[in-house]
Amino acid sequence: MNRPRLSFWQIWNMSFGFFGIQFGWGLQMANMSAIYQYLGADAEHLPYLWLAAPLTGLIVQPLVGYFSDRTWTGLGRRRPFFLVGAICASLALIAMPNSSTLWMAAGLLWILDASVNVSMEPFRAFVGDMLPSEQRKQGFAMQSLLIGGGAVLSSALPWILVNVFNVTEPEGSGNAIPITVHIAFYAGAAVFFLAVLYTILTTKEYPPEDMEAFKKMKEETKGWTNVFKEIYHGIRSMPKTMRQLAVVQFFTWFAMFCVWIYFVPAISTEIFGGVPGDDAYQKGVEWGGLCFSVYNGVAFLFAFVLLALVKFFSEKQIHVVCLSIGGLSLISTTFVTDPGMLMVVMVGLGIAWASILSMPYAMLSNAIPGSKMGFYMGVFNFFIVIPQIIASVGLGSIVQFFFDGRAMPVILCGGISLLIAVLATFRVKPADYTQVTD
Repeated sequence: MNRPRLSFWQIWNMSFGFFGIQFGWGLQMANMSAIYQYLGADAEHLPYLWLAAPLTGLIVQPLVGYFSDRTWTGLGRRRPFFLVGAICASLALIAMPNSSTLWMAAGLLWILDASVNVSMEPFRAFVGDMLPSEQRKQGFAMQSLLIGGGAVLSSALPWILVNVFNVTEPEGSGNAIPITVHIAFYAGAAVFFLAVLYTILTTKEYPPEDMEAFKKMKEETKGWTNVFKEIYHGIRSMPKTMRQLAVVQFFTWFAMFCVWIYFVPAISTEIFGGVPGDDAYQKGVEWGGLCFSVYNGVAFLFAFVLLALVKFFSEKQIHVVCLSIGGLSLISTTFVTDPGMLMVVMVGLGIAWASILSMPYAMLSNAIPGSKMGFYMGVFNFFIVIPQIIASVGLGSIVQFFFDGRAMPVILCGGISLLIAVLATFRVKPADYTQVTD
């Protein structure tokens, strides 16, 4: 089915929910390692505690993609999943800073990640559903823009509360987790839900072109046996472009997971000279959140640049340059001694992050059939979460036995991994729009 071209504001409305989703993700990425350490976790145990994120993505996203392809209700195809995920994620965000034990926080992270995945995965397929193939680059770039905006505010929020609004810990509060983190997570719950609700209310989905054929297909493929059979078949019959992009995604997301787990502990201990629980460490955590805000802010601004660049350069060319900048920036972190210089590093990482969130999906969306857009976007997530699982299982031992408990060398590994992703990107042969049929 040929889709009509949408205006800038129509693309904005259909993508705005990602602002809220990334607000929740940004709080998690900037604060979860610190929350775990406030509750007594050692640095070498952090990767295991982060396993929730990749494992829930591995399980939830293909299933959500499969079922959303086969859903049609009064609310549409993808929007019911947006709503359910937003409600559950908002409740988990409210509960997270009230964790009293390490394993309570870890359990809530499983719930939060599963809920975020229920909302997030259909948003990727939404672009393929709603936009003609020639506008999909703009659609994913818009998602990148809103992701950057949400992450900027969420990552910096604890720092802003302390340094702009002078929020201080109440005398004798006895909180293991600072009051600024409580306030930030409560705000995140509201923003997550309201942003997703905005997209639900402002964007109407297209129904299946042939409703009778859709119902027949749904009836013929019902049952869990068919679910797993189709997932298995879909993985085996992945388009060539998707297989090539899988390698790029593997090394890209391994690098980003290194940053999310270890960047804040690395600068808090090695640049600020703190240990968990003291003032120097807390300053490092707040500065680390500000750094995350900067790289997401750069991604937000650079998304405007991407909207212009996609008119003149291919997704592949853009991705090679952006990943190269990000990899070299991460490698340079190991030579930084002044906290202010970390902001320069974050500019390079932000440029890479804007491309990571958009260009691979633009290349993929034109290489897969529209009738299975949700399913293949979910399967594509395998190549995001598998490297994160490997990192979660392996990085703790590497830090303990090879890096003597230091977090900074992990950031160097992340930079090298991004440069390997650059080499893999050269091998990708994007499909032409005309090659893809339903």
